[in-house]
Amino acid sequence: MRQVKWIGVYPAVTTKFTVNGDLDIPAFLKNIEYQVAAGVDGIIIGGSLGESSTLTQEERLELAKATLDRVGDKVDVILNIAEGSTRKAVELAKAAEALGVHGFMLLPPMMYKPTDQEVADYFSEVATNTALPIMLYNNPVDYKVEVTIEIFEQLEHLDNIQAVKESTRDISNVTRMKNKFGDRFKILCGVDTLAMEELLMGADGWVAGLVDAFPRETVAIYRLVKAGRIEEALKIYRWFLPILELDINPQLVQNIKLAEVMTGIGTEHVRAPRHILVGEERARVISILEEGLATRPELPDYLSINLTAEV
Repeated sequence: MRQVKWIGVYPAVTTKFTVNGDLDIPAFLKNIEYQVAAGVDGIIIGGSLGESSTLTQEERLELAKATLDRVGDKVDVILNIAEGSTRKAVELAKAAEALGVHGFMLLPPMMYKPTDQEVADYFSEVATNTALPIMLYNNPVDYKVEVTIEIFEQLEHLDNIQAVKESTRDISNVTRMKNKFGDRFKILCGVDTLAMEELLMGADGWVAGLVDAFPRETVAIYRLVKAGRIEEALKIYRWFLPILELDINPQLVQNIKLAEVMTGIGTEHVRAPRHILVGEERARVISILEEGLATRPELPDYLSINLTAEV
């Protein structure tokens, strides 16, 4: 079994579709290969950016198998679980484990505002039905459920709950988690516009969105920060920020897919009810991306940085 470290850059990849809405596996794998070549540490399949709510369980498994077959020996292959019932979540976890995925990102119960105890019990039930490592997703802004310190206390004894995607938008939460649990849970920033700040506060990794279109810049920032080369990282990050802001938007999927098209490593097709961007909003996003591409910074040889001591 592959040992998931929960350290580094983990793209939440988009799901590629054909014009009629079927899975486009060749286009999906093309982007995956660019991510791996840029030095990412894992791939997260079927998350919010992957249009999770439109995917069937069978499609999630098909995407996971394609990824495992292509790059499963090189990076962590993580499947997102976002279900409305505990039974369906456990069912997917078991099927994915049998397929050979390396770990899971697990959201709180969907389509219902659960109590804190229901959240803790849901996470616990999934965790006890798989041997694979799990990263919980804490995003109260979008999903209206906060995974509180008290919930983490209830889950601390479950060894395979190992990490959290920290998307509360509160940078201080990194310190709160470190103060309470030390290094028990790995912390990965889940908000692109706060990534460098949270890495400087001790976050272990970055679950990134715009990495889907700009993988090299994303990995360069992470590796430079962890190597203590802050000024070099900051220069790239300041260039990147107007683009990263496309991630904190209700149309983040459309924004990032358009960015993938403009960088030559993706397609723009989305599944209904989403539409591709049109009109003034499309023009605004294109303008931001064109400015970024015209001023794209030269990157140092970030892949040669030895981070062994840091991680």
